[in-house]
Amino acid sequence: MDIDLLLKIAGIGILIAVLNQVLSKAGREDQAMMITLAGVVIVLTVIVKEISNLFETVRTVFNL
Repeated sequence: MDIDLLLKIAGIGILIAVLNQVLSKAGREDQAMMITLAGVVIVLTVIVKEISNLFETVRTVFNL
């Protein structure tokens, strides 16, 4: 696993946390929630892609 993946996920998390705080302080809690959900979806997409690559590598190694 590359450190790039961890840095990408951490960067997205920090960005989403900052946007969430800014929107919450501005009184836009519903938009803050939508930003948080979008961040979760983006991170899950990245993780699912990596898990797919892992399974493909396992299939190749074991000739399945």
